[in-house]
Amino acid sequence: MNTQKVISGFFFILAMTINFGFFYGDPANLEYHSAYELFAAIVINLIATILKLGDKTQLGSVLLATSLVADIQLIASATVWAFATYVQQNVSLESAVAIISLSGGALIANIVSVLLFIGDTLKSKR
Repeated sequence: MNTQKVISGFFFILAMTINFGFFYGDPANLEYHSAYELFAAIVINLIATILKLGDKTQLGSVLLATSLVADIQLIASATVWAFATYVQQNVSLESAVAIISLSGGALIANIVSVLLFIGDTLKSKR
């Protein structure tokens, strides 16, 4: 068993599932979406990105790109939420939908990353 593959796979899948947990629910109602879960998704995605930095293969480059996309989307989502909360003093429907939509983009990037990781794992020899 390759310990690094286990740890990497754990964080890739954890990033995807936490992101899904935040994304799931009515996009127009932020009561269904936890700011703590968004923060956790950002932190776990950043850890997954760091784990992808050492891979020098072509697949590693694509995995890193998907992770960077997810990071940017999640950070943008948190930025919109913070701006709406602290600057505008009101999280409007437009802001709420933007927050959830950005996390949805990150979710797609995480799904692609996990699918590529699983494909590479199935392709590799024992």
